[in-house]
Amino acid sequence: MAPKARGAPASEVAMLPKPVLRDILDDEALTRGLADPEARILVEWLVETAEQVADESVSDAATRQQVQVLCRKGRAIGRFVDLWCHARTPGAAGQLAATERFDWPLPTTAEDPCDIMQAILKWETEHSGKRTHTEQR
Repeated sequence: MAPKARGAPASEVAMLPKPVLRDILDDEALTRGLADPEARILVEWLVETAEQVADESVSDAATRQQVQVLCRKGRAIGRFVDLWCHARTPGAAGQLAATERFDWPLPTTAEDPCDIMQAILKWETEHSGKRTHTEQR
């Protein structure tokens, strides 16, 4: 299927502008401290979410700005998973979650990092439409 241009029918696939995609793929801080499986989950979620942002946005500049906010959130989520699972410092992870004003429920047990990443991103996807862009920083 061909890439979707702005205003094209919803059945077509959106394609991010290369600079926006590069903002995600070149950001090593997104995956720092993560193992490959949870890093892949995070990057795939960011790209999918950025495609939705691009589809809803009025300009490439607005898309890029919103994707930068999204990447900041992705870096914080990745750091949370690193602290919780790999560094085994739930106190520090909880402080990060509070500082970032994450609304999702904290894990209750020492779960698999991929399961935690998927649960967080699922929550973010399900609840992202209920917040305004200013609330997302």
